[in-house]
Amino acid sequence: MTTLITGGAKCGKSRLAERLLDKCAGRKFYIATMQPYGEEAHAAIERHRKIRAGKGFETIEKYTGLDETGLPENCNVLLECMANLCANEMFRNEDICDPTERIMRGIKHLQSRAAMLVIVTNNVGSDGISYSPETNKYIEVMGRLNALTAEISDNVIECVYGVPVILKGGSCF
Repeated sequence: MTTLITGGAKCGKSRLAERLLDKCAGRKFYIATMQPYGEEAHAAIERHRKIRAGKGFETIEKYTGLDETGLPENCNVLLECMANLCANEMFRNEDICDPTERIMRGIKHLQSRAAMLVIVTNNVGSDGISYSPETNKYIEVMGRLNALTAEISDNVIECVYGVPVILKGGSCF
């Protein structure tokens, strides 16, 4: 079963994702995609580690190449978060690439291994602000990734002010 959780910044997406996996038996993996650049990133990573402490997650730091992640069959996986993964893949070289196929291949790989897969993403591009061409390309790719992931997910939830709003499915509760 795959559940996609989306929403704005600091709206409770991670807390909801972890809560969905609390009831799962078996091994739980947290795939962390945030590269630790700067004080803000280090603070966010530390905050997430404290929140996860004692919940039985095994952390895998995977910034790119999601399709190369080794996981046992029928495990439970939290991918946090697709927005970071996309940025890492797009901007890892001097040439900006479109990582849609590579990331979707990675998500399908996780689906093939996991009994329960929860993916956290961000709602980007709805603020109406003009950005650089590179950022506009990122927003375009994220929109496509979110739509493709929603399509192959059993459940899609938007987290609004900490309240889960079911957009598709609902069998995860």
